[in-house]
Amino acid sequence: QLVAYEVKRMKAEEGNKQKILRHIKELAEKLYKNENPYPAVAMHKVQKPTEGCHLRLHQKPFPRLDEGTVQWIIDQATAKLQTAPPAVRAEKKCMVPSGPPIAAILERNGNALANSARRLEVVRNCISYVFENKMLEAKKLFPAVLRAMKGRAARHCLTQELHLHVQQNRAVLDHQQFDFVIRMMNCCLQDCTAMDEHGIAAALLPLVTAFCRKLSPGITQFAYSCVQEHV
Repeated sequence: QLVAYEVKRMKAEEGNKQKILRHIKELAEKLYKNENPYPAVAMHKVQKPTEGCHLRLHQKPFPRLDEGTVQWIIDQATAKLQTAPPAVRAEKKCMVPSGPPIAAILERNGNALANSARRLEVVRNCISYVFENKMLEAKKLFPAVLRAMKGRAARHCLTQELHLHVQQNRAVLDHQQFDFVIRMMNCCLQDCTAMDEHGIAAALLPLVTAFCRKLSPGITQFAYSCVQEHV
C-alpha cells in the first residue's frame, strides 16, 4: 500500500523532518493496531474500606442480596456469552494496486548506486597507486578506502584487484607497499561478517600466502603473518 499510494507524499516530505516523523508515527500506529487489534479489557476496581471505618457510628448495614435477582443476572450474562460470536477478527482481503513503475523507485536509489560505484573506483585507484609506487596519491585516498570497506561490494572489489596483481607477478612488495596492502586486508577482515567467511575471507586466503616482502637476503615475510589473528 505504501508503494501504491504514498510515493508522491514521500517525495513531497523528503526535505521536511517533522513531516517525515509524523508520517512514521502514523505508520507505527497502524502497525501497532494491526498487531494488537483488541483493546485491553478495563478491570473494575473495588475500593478497599479505609482503616478504622468499622469504628464509625451511623454505618448503613450492607443490604441483603436477593438470591433470585443475583441468579437472574448470572443467567442473562451466560445467555449473552453463548450467543456472542467468537472474538476473532475477520480478515479483510483487498486488492492493492501495483503502484508506480519500479523505475520511479530506482530513481530515488540512483544516488546510492552512484555512491557505491564511486567507492569501488576509489578502492581500485588506491590499489593502482600502491602498486605504481605513487604513495602520496595512495595516502590521500586511503582513509576513503578504509571507510568503503564497511560495504561488502568494496571488500569483494579489494580481493579481485589484489588477485589481478598476483596474476601479473607483482606479489613481492617493498616495505611501504606491503604496509598499505596489509592495512587494507586487516580492515577488510575486520568488517567481515559470518556471511563473508566463505566469500571474502576465503578469497583472501590465497592472496595472504602470495604477497610478501624481503626482510633480508634469504628471509621473506608473507602477508598471512600479519593478518592471521582474525576469526
